[in-house]
Amino acid sequence: MSDSFQTPNAPGTPVAPSGHLVAPAGLAPGNGYSHVSWGTGRVVAVSGQLALDESGALVGPGDPDAQAGQVFENIRRALAAAGAEFTDVIKLNFYITDTAYLPALRAARDAVIDTANPPASSAVVVAGLIRPEFLVEVDALAVLPLPAPEAATAPEAPATAVAAANTPATATTQATAATPGAVG
Repeated sequence: MSDSFQTPNAPGTPVAPSGHLVAPAGLAPGNGYSHVSWGTGRVVAVSGQLALDESGALVGPGDPDAQAGQVFENIRRALAAAGAEFTDVIKLNFYITDTAYLPALRAARDAVIDTANPPASSAVVVAGLIRPEFLVEVDALAVLPLPAPEAATAPEAPATAVAAANTPATATTQATAATPGAVG
């Protein structure tokens, strides 16, 4: 797998290891989402979140705005547990029981994401969620950058080993051993 990604707008042009394209060539801009987003690193998958508070009680019975707000708060908490934030999210999936709830989801989403670089998104109208009182559900996919490798540091040698390493015989052996193809 290559570390170099190509954009659909400019074939062959390397881009950053993560990003968003709101409107790639040939596609109309999305309404608050990117058509394409990508990243390399540690993947964080957040399961579908419902409007439940910390105790498992429904927040906002019959109120799509309250439910959407709680759903995004739950996603924020789940992301934080994995060391991620909404800026790391590359994909959101909305599940709604009525298209009338889409404006509530969009408002809650726009309150937490970078609207200039939104994640890719899908919205699906479903016949129902796990319980009839739930109006909306959202799952998320985020990518965190991999940590930079720590610089290898040699352990400090004891003083007696340093003194022995400075003798002519040892220095010759070390130089010979470090020279590829050299015979000692």
